[in-house]
Amino acid sequence: EDVAAELGLPPGIPVAAGGGDNAAAAVGTGIVGPGLVNSSVGTSGVLFAHASEFNPDPSGRLHAFCHAVPGAYHLMGVTLSAGGSLSWWRETLGGDYDELVEAGSGVQPGSEGLIFLPYLSGERTPHLDPGARGAFFGLTARHGEAHMTRAVMEGVIFSLRDSLEIMRTLGVPIEDVRATGGGARSGLWRQLQADIYATPIRRTVADEGPAYGAALLAGVASGVYSDVDEASSVVELREEITEPDQERAKIYEDYYEVYRSLYPATNSAMSSLTDLATGSTRE
Repeated sequence: EDVAAELGLPPGIPVAAGGGDNAAAAVGTGIVGPGLVNSSVGTSGVLFAHASEFNPDPSGRLHAFCHAVPGAYHLMGVTLSAGGSLSWWRETLGGDYDELVEAGSGVQPGSEGLIFLPYLSGERTPHLDPGARGAFFGLTARHGEAHMTRAVMEGVIFSLRDSLEIMRTLGVPIEDVRATGGGARSGLWRQLQADIYATPIRRTVADEGPAYGAALLAGVASGVYSDVDEASSVVELREEITEPDQERAKIYEDYYEVYRSLYPATNSAMSSLTDLATGSTRE
């Protein structure tokens, strides 16, 4: 009662423990059972999978935590600069976001041989390298603003696919991938996920999963719902499903293999550039 009085709250008000932002987002998108995966493109990017048992990645490339669902766990991969990469690119050009994305949508898959590494803030999954640096690789005189825009967006989803592939190697079932975050509102972001993951992408009615999930958890705490499963059962899915285009998926498979080869081939140079920029090599 003393605490409630100090905070200006009525005595006996329910207090919900909630969950981490991505765990709450998972509740808000119905990711509360095996086979369900949340793919979020916000400032950062997150691939989040429900796990019935604690199944950490031995190499530490994925985060393994308790889920907001009692007795459950989750695996999570993070791309530090997802939508943040596109925001950086837009701010650099000074153009309109929608016009930029529209131009990028007209470019062929693979951006005519151009790949972007989205390591503008270092990277978490799978490299765990604060010294990782971004790059356009394969740049030629024929590439223009639209090619580079699409390459930025493709590079972000290639990075998130790294997390998906690790989950697959760990035996995590992937049956239903749901888009959330600001990127869920973009048809191009959703199509890139479908094509590069080679799996259908579903979308919930509430694109902003974290706040909605927190509200559902509060509903459990206050007795509106009996448990998290019941609360998540009210999550509505849009009828639209973004299906992968099989021809584009084949093209992206080849580009993804090149993408995966670039960090190991360049990380030494990235480290040297970081040292030069910070002056850490000087005596």
